[in-house]
Amino acid sequence: MPAQALKPVPPDKRRYVREMFSNIAPRYDRLNRILSLSIDRSWRKRAVARLAWESCPGGVFLDACAGTLDLALTLARRPAFRGRIVATDFALPMLRLGSRKSGGSAVSAAVADTLQLPLPDRAFDGATVGFGVRNLTDLGEGLAELARVLKPGARLVVLDFTTPHFGPLRAVYLFYFRRLLPLVGRLVSGHATAYNYLPDSVRDFPPPEDLGRQMEAAGFSHCEHELLSGGIAAITWGVR
Repeated sequence: MPAQALKPVPPDKRRYVREMFSNIAPRYDRLNRILSLSIDRSWRKRAVARLAWESCPGGVFLDACAGTLDLALTLARRPAFRGRIVATDFALPMLRLGSRKSGGSAVSAAVADTLQLPLPDRAFDGATVGFGVRNLTDLGEGLAELARVLKPGARLVVLDFTTPHFGPLRAVYLFYFRRLLPLVGRLVSGHATAYNYLPDSVRDFPPPEDLGRQMEAAGFSHCEHELLSGGIAAITWGVR
């Protein structure tokens, strides 16, 4: 247990998360690079590789909880990719900043809540979520909604933080996540609680094995996962 208790998230988690990400949006990308030592870029490339987009290079893909579009742009910039990506998020300032990076890419941004996507059934050839499902107020409902908009045989790929099992690495990771990350995040972002919320949300998020089971309950099959960087993060994927 850390010396300084983490501040609890207000009961209205949806409103808190949307306002928090809207407030830290201007410094979000910079903080990601600092706090992850830029290793998050390689994680996104691995996640895109698990999407199996090569089987449908001209297809239409969804990036939900898209933030500043880093994951969507990782796919859009694959040399053989010829399709389109719809990037959704309920924090408009995040999407606005991401759109400045997209240039003439195949990414279209739209404000939408992953729990209630304004999208037709079976519309997408694949979907990704990077560091986002952890913030949903109802994980099962969000996974079911993602299953709804995917075509049969399409993949959902989820990239998110997890907690390492290996003792020494786990101890270092927890010290960094609970002590250093909130301090650096608060100093750079200027937000009082955003980077206290992050380690708390990771602590409460199911490990990849359990996430895979929840994906199966939502309608996915053949769910698998891959640990990254010693178990600091994980990719979990399944087939609709």
